[in-house]
Parts: sequence; C-alpha cells; structure tokens
Amino acid sequence: MKYIFFLFLISFSLGLNAQEPVKWDLRSCVEYAIQHNISVQQADVQSRLAKLQADMARSSQLPTMNGSTGMGLRLGRSIDPTTNGFTNTQFLYNNFGINGGIQIFNAGKLRNAADAATFSWQASEADKENTTKDVSLSVATYYLQVLSAIEQAEIAKIQISQTREQLAATKKRVEVGLLPELNLLELETQLANDSSTYITAFSNVEQSKLLLKALLSLDASKPFDVQAQAVDQIKLQSFADLQPDYVFSVAAQNLPGVKAASYRVKAADKNQLAAKAGFYPSLSFGYNLTSNFSNVFSYVSSYNMTGYSTPSATTPFVTVNNAKYFIQSPVYMPVTASRNWGNIWKGWGDQVNNNFGQSFGFQMSIPIFNANQSKIAYQQAKLTYRNASLQEESTQLKLKQDIYSAYTNAVVAFNKLNATQKALVSAEKTFQFATKRYDLGLLGTIELLNNQNNYLKAKVNFKSAQYEYVFRIKLLEFYKGEALSL
Repeated sequence: MKYIFFLFLISFSLGLNAQEPVKWDLRSCVEYAIQHNISVQQADVQSRLAKLQADMARSSQLPTMNGSTGMGLRLGRSIDPTTNGFTNTQFLYNNFGINGGIQIFNAGKLRNAADAATFSWQASEADKENTTKDVSLSVATYYLQVLSAIEQAEIAKIQISQTREQLAATKKRVEVGLLPELNLLELETQLANDSSTYITAFSNVEQSKLLLKALLSLDASKPFDVQAQAVDQIKLQSFADLQPDYVFSVAAQNLPGVKAASYRVKAADKNQLAAKAGFYPSLSFGYNLTSNFSNVFSYVSSYNMTGYSTPSATTPFVTVNNAKYFIQSPVYMPVTASRNWGNIWKGWGDQVNNNFGQSFGFQMSIPIFNANQSKIAYQQAKLTYRNASLQEESTQLKLKQDIYSAYTNAVVAFNKLNATQKALVSAEKTFQFATKRYDLGLLGTIELLNNQNNYLKAKVNFKSAQYEYVFRIKLLEFYKGEALSL
C-alpha cells in the first residue's frame, strides 16, 4: 500500500498524455494567435473602417452627379407641370432630372480632410501591427512559462526517482539490521512529499497550457501540447548588441506604437488646416438638367351640333333688301373618350424634348457670422493637435523608460542566473558528499533529506533564473525589432 499513491500519480500523468496531441512550437503558436486572437481581429476591423473613411474623404473631392425620375397620377385640382396651368382632370406625369457639381475652391478643406483621414488610417494600421506584436510577445511569455513548468516537473520526477533508489537501498540495510527502521519511514515520508511536489508541478504545467490555449483562442477541451526545448538551446543575443541607447534608437524608428503616435500628430495637423479653411470663402460650380411629360386620361374624340347661338345686341348681322339678319354660330357639344394605356404615352418623346431645360452656375459662400462655429472648430482642432503631440512625446518617453527598465531587469536576471548557478553547483556537491556519508552510515536520514531538498530547490531556482533571463533578453530583442524565435 505504501506505493499506491505514487503509482496512481504516474498512471494519472500517463493517462493524460495518452492522446499524444500534435506539439506546437513557438512560431506555430504565434502565427495561430495572429490569425485567431480576438484583439487582433478587432484591430483589423478598426483598420478596415479607417481605410473606408479615408477613401470616402478622398472621393469627396471628385465631381458629383445625381439622377432622378418620378412617375405618378394626379387627381383633383392641380398644376399641370407641362403647361403650369390649373386643371381639374386627372393626368399622368413623368419627370427626369440630372444635377451635380464640384468644389472649385474651399481653401484646401477637402484636401486636408482627406490627408487627415489617410494618416488616421495609417495610424490604425500601425495599431493593428502593434496589437499583433503585443499578442506575439504574450504568446512567447506564456510559451516560456509552459517550458519552465515542464522543466520543473521533470526535476520533480527525477527527485522521485532518486528518493526511490535511496528507499530501496535503505530497505535492504534495515532488513539486515544495519539501519534502524526509522530511516525507512523517513524516506517513505520524503517519497510522499516528492510525489506531492510532482503533482503540483504537473498541475502547473497543465494550468500554463490552459492559459496559452486561452490566448490562442483554442478550445480548452481539445488536446494541446508544446514542443519541449531545453533552455540551454535557446539562442540569445549578447548584451553588447542590446545596449539601451542603441535599442531605443532602433525602436523609436520601427515600433508600430511610435509610428501610430506620429501618424496621429500628422492627422491632427491636417485637421487643423481643414478647420482653418472655415474662415475663407468657398466657390462651387453646379448644373441641373430637367424635363417632364404629362397627359390626361380623357380626350375629345368628336363634336355633336346642338343648335345655333342666341342673338344679342353684340351679335354681328348683315342687311339684305333692308332686312337685318343676325349671324349665328353653330353650337357644338364635345364628345370625350378615355385613353387606353398605350395611347396615354402618345407624344412622350416630343414632350420630353420640348420640355428639356438646362441650368449652369457658380455659387460662392462667404462666411460672415455663423455663431462662432468655425472659430470654435478651429480651436478644438488646435487643442487636438497639441494633445496628439503630447501623446507622441509621452510614447517616446515611455518607450525609452521601458527599454532601460528591460535592460536593467536583464542585467539583474543575468546576475541572478550566475548566483543560482553557483548555488546549484555547491548544493550538488553537498548532496553528493552527504550521500556518500549516508552510505557509510556517518549521516542520518534527516540530514541527507535536507541536503537533497536543498539540491532540488537549487535546481528549481536555477531553471527559473534561466527562463527569466531568456525572457528579459527576448524582450530587448523584441524592442529591437527582432522576430520572436527560440
């Protein structure tokens, strides 16, 4: 029963790894994150929107042309659009129109607004690239955490193996009476503690993988594993190539966050010029082409004679043989008929041609007083430009501070690495001497286990210091613009 707990642990770990998932390297993780990470996708959407706004602003400088047409039926008293006279009959109407224009002079308002929108789009592109780099750096950080957790789990597993070997050797000595049974019980306790340490280390590995999967937007239930790589094999640049002044000079020219701040300053400057154009007159040219057609549904098809007009004092007359004869006019009553759908369009082409009208002209708008709207807009644009300039300066200062801080942390990590390496060498020698003395019966089990635990702690500290140093150097390489790789 004493080994049941340990055997269950080993079976549990082997069961989780039985599926043998495809192992991911750092490049695969970074590429997958760039394609699937939600923050990157949102940044891409914002960039696309900014591009459309830039295209819209640029297109606003082009001439405009709009067409219109309408057709309908009018009832009751209305104005006939072809005669401009009142009519009480129903009629069908059809109209056409084309109008448009172009801005000839607007003090560069449209041009500067288009340039500002273009710079804003370029800033959004830089933001997208910056988000991509941030996600890539986060993936590298989590990836290194997974590798570090795997190394610590391996150390814990080796510790179990060493304790088991000591337990087996001690058991034989106890059986022959060379050592008291207390030594065996102490080693069994140590084996249980080592197993607990391994469970914790193994759990840390799985938790680190889950964090990395979340960053990659992978389903937590799907199998996932990383390609293990010894920390000693990771390629790193020397401190001579990562001096903070040099890294800052490169980063200030290449990092997308700095570029985005610079583009926003340029956009604010162009918006300032566009707002200033509100103080100047603007001149535009416009045109309008129109025509229309109308026709009533009823028409006079014939006339019926109903008699003659009644003579009056004003009726003309003729005298024949001293006899006066009034000249009467025949009276006709019109006979109306309804047009069918084909006849009602009769004469459409002639009417459209006869009613065709054109107008061309220039229009100048001179700002005299518009309730200080132009003045306030210009003041807002100047403040926006000032704010963008301050933001750019702040970005530069923060970048320099971050680089110097990263370099300082890298130096500290290097010194810590050297210190933990010396501690590891010392702890290893101490443990070796303690093991030899224990085998000769000159050292108790408690002292041996203390040295063994110190050796385990030294190995864990050294591995942690190695990965911390790798991360600090990779961060400086990231600021320098180097691609993330192991």
